[in-house]
Amino acid sequence: MRPLIAGNWKMNGSRAAMAEVSALAAAHPAPGCDVMLCPPAPLLPIMVEAASGTKIAVGAQDCHANVSGAHTGDTSATLIAELGATAVIVGHSERRADHGETDAAIAAKAAAAHQAGLIAIICIGETEAERDAGRALEVARSQLAGSLPAGATAANTVIAYEPVWAIGTGKVASVADIDEVHSALRTALADLMSAEDAAATRLLYGGSVKPGNAAEIFAVTDVNGALVGGASLKAADFGGIIAAAE
Repeated sequence: MRPLIAGNWKMNGSRAAMAEVSALAAAHPAPGCDVMLCPPAPLLPIMVEAASGTKIAVGAQDCHANVSGAHTGDTSATLIAELGATAVIVGHSERRADHGETDAAIAAKAAAAHQAGLIAIICIGETEAERDAGRALEVARSQLAGSLPAGATAANTVIAYEPVWAIGTGKVASVADIDEVHSALRTALADLMSAEDAAATRLLYGGSVKPGNAAEIFAVTDVNGALVGGASLKAADFGGIIAAAE
């Protein structure tokens, strides 16, 4: 399975930051894994242009479930695809927490992404309180089942496990914890998709992934890449993670 290393720039970046895209492409002209960057929505067409002719794909950070309508401030999956992006992140914990997004809402967004021809990167993950209560696997399975739309396949869907307590905190789940959750997700997918698709769907780990810990994380059997936050903003750091995946 070809790994995917996706960078989530969150609410960071600028026109000037496109120099990092060029630097990344120059350092990794033919990466041995799929590489994607997901900038803020206003930067999508600018990054698509900057990445043109390179092996770097561009994704969005969110989409609306509807194609159009009275939804001020939102962006449709159809428009994201028209701008040249090939994927969209849905269900990130920051969207779940800050915007009250439910599993059902996320499933609707993922379905809209599929309808527009985009890959849906569906995020799931437990809070620190949920892990301390021994509910990590329960939460992961529940969010997966609730957020995965009908028609999801290995070709149009990626699952990103991001324990909320590890995002941007410097904390990283132990290899044993990552292995346990990813193994459970692989098994759970078999009840939600065809056996072939369940085995082929890429499962990413996210949560303070850096060049120094990436190789250890990627050695876990059911880890097929990473969803990277802060370390994706600089070509040197993101390139180190790509090198670990290669």
